[in-house]
Amino acid sequence: MATSEQLIICEHCDCVYEKTTLSKHQKTLCTRCGGVLQRYSGLTVEQRLALTFTALMLWIFANFYPVMSISLQGLKNSATLWDSVLALSLGPITFIAMVAAISMIIAPIIQLALLIWVLGFALSHRRAPAFKFCMRWLETLRPWSMLEVCLLGAMVAVIKLAGFLDVLPGIGLIALAILSLMMIRIAGRDIRDLWDLP
Repeated sequence: MATSEQLIICEHCDCVYEKTTLSKHQKTLCTRCGGVLQRYSGLTVEQRLALTFTALMLWIFANFYPVMSISLQGLKNSATLWDSVLALSLGPITFIAMVAAISMIIAPIIQLALLIWVLGFALSHRRAPAFKFCMRWLETLRPWSMLEVCLLGAMVAVIKLAGFLDVLPGIGLIALAILSLMMIRIAGRDIRDLWDLP
């Protein structure tokens, strides 16, 4: 009989399975609904922590450097993510500004802070204080962190404006693109593996 630590529950249909050790590029699927139960991560605690700190640096670049600069007949202007949220808040759609701020700025930084907290203790083979609370919030914030949607919107804006103005993608856009990929890797569905850390 397997102990509870050796069991995994499908998040889609609540079917219970025993955990297995996976090799590179392997994943386990639920036989009832086909949902993904486990994916091979291949990252050690040190690697996850290093990637999280790198993502934190990228978050700083993405938020405080211009996402794009536009110029027309000698007039130049640039905008950061914060500028876009402020511009939305001045119009009649203030609620959208709040949602944009949460999904582009607040949710990712909270995720990164929680990951650093949990992984920092895991590095010394200890469970972080309030570990369960942190893991629940990491899972709760995952759908709210929509950096890839923000990136897609910025790319569409660059392409659309390029027909009318001189548009130059900024450091913030490059940082945002890399950060989006890194957040998928370090704060995606595989965070449940952190429960198995010592």
